Amino acid sequence: MLSTFIAIITVIAAIVLWTISTQRRLVVLDESINNAMSQIGVQLSSRFDALTALLDVIKGYAKPESETLIDTIKSRRRLITAKSTPDDVLRQEGIISEALGKIAVVTEQYPELKENPTYIKTMEAVQTFENMIRISRLIYNVCVAELSREIRMFPVSMIAGMLGFRQREYLEEQAAEAD
Repeated sequence: MLSTFIAIITVIAAIVLWTISTQRRLVVLDESINNAMSQIGVQLSSRFDALTALLDVIKGYAKPESETLIDTIKSRRRLITAKSTPDDVLRQEGIISEALGKIAVVTEQYPELKENPTYIKTMEAVQTFENMIRISRLIYNVCVAELSREIRMFPVSMIAGMLGFRQREYLEEQAAEAD
């Protein structure tokens, strides 16, 4: 009788410890995704800042166009946080792509702008932040894949469902190529 009781307690303790361990692993994976999304937000914010600086350079050549673009960017810009979705990121990248397209048109109208050292340096900063966003996207997608893999495997899927963990959306690569 006592040995049966000890066996039952041991099994229950093992299940409880496994559940706690699984929950902690899922929390770590979920937080990794949140962290990766925050990093994307930081890089997007920096890219917006570099874009605004680029528009300040253009202001000396095409003031009305640059002021319109600055106003448009400021009104449509949203912060990307840990709880943002891939769609939020895509919208913000769309704003940047649209602005860069308009900047390219202005640059074609004012060829001397391409030779301006400040323009060149600022454009390089915009490109650097784009590369950093791409790296952050890769990290985000790896984290999403890890969580998805865990959540989809039995018996973790039962624990994940009970604790409210869900699969996250990937950041699609085609959106990154829109630039």
